[in-house]
This record gives sequence, structure tokens and C-alpha cells, in this order.
Amino acid sequence: MRVTNGRLSSAPLSRYNPPMFDTLLPTKLYMPPNRAEQVGRPHLLAKLAGQPQTRLLLVSAPAGYGKTTLLTSWLRQQTDKTVCWVSLDGDDSNPTQFFAYLALAIRPLPNAQSSLRQLLQANQPLPATAFAKALVQDIAPVTVPFILVLDDYHRLDAPTIDEAVAFLLQYMPPQMQVVIATREDPPLPLARLRAQNQLVELRGHELRFNQVESAQFLREVMGLRLTTAAIAALESRTEGWIAGLQLAALALQGQADTEQFIASFSGSHRFVLDYLVEEVLQQQPEDVQTFLLQTAVLDRLCAPLCDAVLANAAISGQETLAHLEQANLFLIPLDGQRRWYRYHHLFADLLRQRLQQQGEQLITRLHLRASKWYEANDLEIESFHHATAAHDIDRAEYLIDARGPSLQFRGGAVPILHWLQSLETAVFATRPSLLITYASTLLAVSQLATIEEKVQAAEKNVIYYLRRKTCRNPRPHRPHCLHSRHRGRGNPPGRNHHYPGPPRSSIPRPQQRGGACLH
Repeated sequence: MRVTNGRLSSAPLSRYNPPMFDTLLPTKLYMPPNRAEQVGRPHLLAKLAGQPQTRLLLVSAPAGYGKTTLLTSWLRQQTDKTVCWVSLDGDDSNPTQFFAYLALAIRPLPNAQSSLRQLLQANQPLPATAFAKALVQDIAPVTVPFILVLDDYHRLDAPTIDEAVAFLLQYMPPQMQVVIATREDPPLPLARLRAQNQLVELRGHELRFNQVESAQFLREVMGLRLTTAAIAALESRTEGWIAGLQLAALALQGQADTEQFIASFSGSHRFVLDYLVEEVLQQQPEDVQTFLLQTAVLDRLCAPLCDAVLANAAISGQETLAHLEQANLFLIPLDGQRRWYRYHHLFADLLRQRLQQQGEQLITRLHLRASKWYEANDLEIESFHHATAAHDIDRAEYLIDARGPSLQFRGGAVPILHWLQSLETAVFATRPSLLITYASTLLAVSQLATIEEKVQAAEKNVIYYLRRKTCRNPRPHRPHCLHSRHRGRGNPPGRNHHYPGPPRSSIPRPQQRGGACLH
């Protein structure tokens, strides 16, 4: 899949041998498109131009400050440079998956080598710095200037990747620039880069709209007829926060008395956002409200997926997505064909909060529908995510080994590990196979210290299970049997009939051999 200035060619991903490449999402390599109507910000674009020696362009600000919009506007002006774009999420905290996306992103670069691709085919876990060295070797022969963009870097939680990116910043060739968009400063050597004049950075206070920009946004982009005083009041109350202005504009479109609305528009960002979402949602038709709330369980949306999740023939996913995009309802395209979308992160968060009010049973059904759709479309990691969100342990365990090599060895190690860490101890007591999965996942992420502990725990649980299977009819007159304390009453309350789990104390040594009971 070639990526040049945010566009993909038709080269198949199957050219790569490692099975994990089959689970990568091409839409994460698209540079998001810009709307035709947007506020020009020449002073910020000029600052992004930097100096020839600039290695890192850092855009760091809270959510809703227009980081990605500003970057894509600037990048589309760089007609003499190739743009390699990667949108990051939490799953990319796995170094192997992170660098697999980078290997795909640099493919359009002329003379780029394939050391990283070959290293990713290794059958054993490797340190992230080894991948970074291979990446530097691959891009060193490239003669044209290019830009590597890492969007949403704050979603990563992996110190090893931070170290690898720091290595890349130190040894990358001069024809390369790195751009990072993030909600928080990354743990990179920013002070050193700043001292060497190799860093250009933009912060939240620079990204805020001033009154002139707010007026242009509200009047020209959102199409509102507001007085200068009204615009000044909104700009002051939102402090130039772009997402807040957009929400305010959407709410104002249905207000008869704009002055009264603006006069009551106050409070912190969080409360303002809650209030405006209520105002915006209430103005939408019932079917659109249903669509927004029920598809909020999705990180990415396409029409067939939305249809599967809603399971409502009266609501068309394709038509509703087109309506939402036209209405500026925080729907962001992820590709040039307008097939995949996502909601603005803050908008999605608040939709999910409102969905919680409709009950966990509905949320579980929505996640299970999404999981089945993703599985049917060969996107096992996304299917696994929704199975765990539905708290369906059986389905999650099935998906890990459903087809081919286990999912943790095909790019799913980080989400599987996070899921296993979230489970209660009692779950493992009745499922020894999960402990084996736990051990193999720790191996996949090179956390070797506790692997033996998990394997031993699995062995103990299996031994106890076999003992219980042998001792089917415990009787009180057998004092050597562990079950005698139950006095023939069967399994303890709340325990699985077939596999009740280990006793609370450690498993004792057999006191007597022979007979029906192994104990």
C-alpha cells in the first residue's frame, strides 16, 4: 500500500510475509482531508515551516484545538515533499505493530530499503531500538525530502517506543523531518532538540482562535449571522477553544434568541460541552439520535458496520453518515473515498456517556454485533476489542486462536495483555487455558519475568480439575478426601459444576493411594 501525500495505491498488503501485516488497517495511513471552508492561519503555517535544520515539529495541545486540521493544511502546501502519515492508537504500544505501520508508511520513498520489513519477520521478540536502527538504514539512501507524521502520539503507552523514537530523532538523515501531534508532551529529548535549534513547537495558547479567527469561523464556516459583540462574547467564554466554538455554533443554529443563549453560555469547558451536546442532540431527528448514540461504541465507522450494529432496517448507515458529514456533526473522514469515518474524540466520549444511561444490556448487544461484523470481515483485533468490551470471555478467548497463529503473534499482544490484566483472579481459576494464553502473550511482549508463574498456576488448576473429576461421589466417611467437608452436598455454592476451581489453600499432597479418590 503506497502512501503519497495521504493517498493510497492498490499495492496489496499481502506482499509482506508476516501474518501480522494482514491485521493492519490501511485507513491509519491516510492523511485526513480538509474541508473546503476553513479558517486561514498563515502565522501558524509560517511557524511550521521552521528552519532547514529542524528535525521535529511538535504540535502539543488539549483535544479540540485543531491540531490535525492545522497540520494537514500545512502538509498539503509541501508539494515538494512526500508525506508518510500514521494515525496511532493504544494498540500501537506494541513495538512490533508500531514499526510495522512505519514500514508501510515509508514504502513510497524512492530508494528506501527493506531491512525493517525483514526484521519484522523474526520469530522472536526484538527490542524497539533494533527496529529503529533498521528504519534508519532503510531511509538513509532516500534522496528526496520527506516528512513522517505520527498523529495522536499520546495514545501510546510504551517507554521502549519513546526510546526508539528518540534514537530515530538523533540518527535520522537530514532529508527527513518528524511531525508529532499529541495532547501531551512526549517523553522525548525536547530540551536537547530545543537547545540545538532542531525543534519547532506549537502549544494550545497559540492554537486558540483569536476574535478575528472566531468571527471568520462562525460567519463563513458555520454560516451564522452574529454581531461583533456576540462573537466577542463567545470567543471570551470559550477562550478560543475551537471545539467549543463549533459546538456553540451548532446549538445556535436552532436558537430563536441568540443573545439570550450567548448570555447563558458560561462555565468550564466540560460543563459547556455537556450542555451543548444536549442542545445539539435534541435538535436532531429521533433516528439520527439513535444512530449517533448506538454507533458511539465504534472507534471507526463505515456504512455496513453501522447497519450491522444498529440492526434496524429503518435507519440507513450510508444516508445517515452522509447527513452527519454535511451537517458538520463531528464526523471526520478517514479516507479519500468517504468510506471510513470516526467521531471527534470529545463528541464520541459524550455520546458514550449518554449511551450508558440506556443500560449495559444494550451496550453489550452493540459490542457483540460489532465483534461479529469485524470477524466476518477478517479484522480479528477489532473483533477482539468489541468482544472484551461486551465482557464476553468465551468469545474473546475463541478469537485469540480462531484462525492461524495466535492473535498475540499477529499484532494483538498489547490489547490481549491489557484484557488479561483486567480480569479477576477467580476467572483464571476456572479457565487454565487463559493462563497459558497469558504466558504466551507475556512472551510476545518480552515480559519474561512472570511467565513461569503463569504456567505453574495453570498446571495446578489442571491438576485440581483432574482430581475433582476422579472424585465424583465424595462421601463423608472418607476423611482423606478434600470433599468430605461438603458432607455430600455437591459443589460449593457459586462454583462451576464441571470445573469448580482450586481450593483457597494450596493443593495438599495425597494422603492415601488407591480407591476411587486420588486424594
